[in-house]
Amino acid sequence: MTQQASQTGQAPLSGLRVLDLTTFLSGPFCTQILADLGADVVKLEPPSGDSSRHIPPYFVDRDSAYFLASNRSKRSVSVDMKHPEGIALVRRLIGTVDVVVENFRPDVPARLGLDIAALRKQHPGLIWASITGFGLEGPWANRPAYDMIVQALSGVMSLTGEPEGKSVRLGIPAGDTVAGLYAAVAINAALVQRGITGQGRHIDVAMLDCQLSMLSYQSAYALIGGAKPGRQGAGHDSIPTYRTFTAGDGRDIAVTANTEKMWKGLCAALGRSDLVDDPRFADGPSRLANRVALWAELEPAFLARNGEEWADLLTEHDVPNALIRTVPEALDDARQSGRGMIVELAEGVDVVGSPIRMGQGVPAPAGYPPALGGDAESVLSDWLGAASAEVDAMRKAGVLKERGQ
Repeated sequence: MTQQASQTGQAPLSGLRVLDLTTFLSGPFCTQILADLGADVVKLEPPSGDSSRHIPPYFVDRDSAYFLASNRSKRSVSVDMKHPEGIALVRRLIGTVDVVVENFRPDVPARLGLDIAALRKQHPGLIWASITGFGLEGPWANRPAYDMIVQALSGVMSLTGEPEGKSVRLGIPAGDTVAGLYAAVAINAALVQRGITGQGRHIDVAMLDCQLSMLSYQSAYALIGGAKPGRQGAGHDSIPTYRTFTAGDGRDIAVTANTEKMWKGLCAALGRSDLVDDPRFADGPSRLANRVALWAELEPAFLARNGEEWADLLTEHDVPNALIRTVPEALDDARQSGRGMIVELAEGVDVVGSPIRMGQGVPAPAGYPPALGGDAESVLSDWLGAASAEVDAMRKAGVLKERGQ
């Protein structure tokens, strides 16, 4: 039973077969979402394994923490796709699945011997999801892309960092994970349509496109208002009381006073109700126009108390706020929340789980990420009806690999 199996029945994607040809993060993040929702995800890896198995600095046995974070509840088959029998085996597996997910450059499948158009014609219900850096066509189609590359090209990095400092990469790999998330959404939409028409789809998700979509209102400000948004720091381009302030003990607190009621609550909590009647701060546009003067009033006021005191006082005045947590602090909070967001893969090996909840109760435990090639016999038996002798013959021929071989 996968992590998202409910207490009342099967997981939503139970019975769905997914062949995962992806590496690193965008693709594995996508297929982990599908596995969390109950799909039987088989990770098809080269003899050396997914490159993310080897990323330092933290390892459990011989697999990196990076790999463990995005590959739970999957099975692994390691195939030498450069071997003629290896690519033939991959085609056989494709003929038994509902979904194929890959994040090769657009020219790679054909070079490997996988003609996507021909395979889809042969299997009309097949859903094939291609996650690339820049899309399946265009002048950049075959350029390599990584998280920071698409953050840079999309404008995301130009928005990140202190206003007077240098642009910086987001601290989370949004270029990868957002693409994986969009691909999972598209796959589920294609599954719904296939249930009606019987026809599959070839899904084209580009990491750069996904980052552009995440610009949200900043893109509208540029396209409609002609703006050139700059680095945001800990503030907001439209709401000057939507930012962080430093308390007397040096802790930073995020404040999101983005309505008139919240603005008045902020002033009351700070003991500065006089600011409500100040014509410079009479409404949202006035506060934005006079934001530097406003910050000059608010910042000294926050130095009067420590962070915890401000958090309590602002909450009493219905002003949304949060002390900035470190990652370990946030994970400790999550562990205490009762939401089941910290998943134990094995004794002493925890990861963050799926945020999707369907129905009541805490999700069932997730499956430990697979050992390289460790599920060849079970997968080939389940999906192809292969006998042990056939699997052994493939091993001897060098088609199938396992860790240690």
